[in-house]
Amino acid sequence: MSGLEQHKKLPEWSLESLFDEKVPLLKDFRGKPLLILFFYMGCPGCKGRAIPYANRLVYEKTNINVVGIHTRFEGRTYSDEELRSAKDEFHIRFPYYRDVHPATTFTLYEAGGTPHWILLDKDGNIVQSIFGSDPNKALLRIDLKINELNQVDIKE
Repeated sequence: MSGLEQHKKLPEWSLESLFDEKVPLLKDFRGKPLLILFFYMGCPGCKGRAIPYANRLVYEKTNINVVGIHTRFEGRTYSDEELRSAKDEFHIRFPYYRDVHPATTFTLYEAGGTPHWILLDKDGNIVQSIFGSDPNKALLRIDLKINELNQVDIKE
C-alpha cells in the first residue's frame, strides 16, 4: 500500500470532464465500494490488462462502482478527442475523467505509477491502494479485497 492510511477518507479529487457531464464527487459513490483506476493511454499495462479488468468488473460485479482517471505523470499529453475516442477503441464501460494539470489527483492520492488502483469501502474509507496490472499479483489482490468487502456487506 502507498502512504495512504487505511480506513481513512480520501481528499476530494480534481478532475475534468471529457464528455460534457458533471464530474461526480467522491461522496456520490457512497453506499457501494468504489474502485478508482489511474491510467494513461501511453501505458501498455493499462490498455492491455487494467482497462479490460475494470470493464470486466463493471459487468460481473454490480455491487461495486468503477471510475477511471486518466493521468499524466510523464509522457506525451493526449488530447480530449483522443481520450474520448479511447472509449470505443478500448470498449471502456466505466466513467472516466481527466486528472487536472496533469497529475494533481494522482499526486494527492500518492499513486505509484499507472495503472494504480484505490479501493474504497461503501462508506468511502480506503481499503487498498496498489500499483500494477499483473493478474497474479495486483489484480488478484484487488479481487480478493472486493470479495472480502462483499462478504462484509452480506453479513450486515
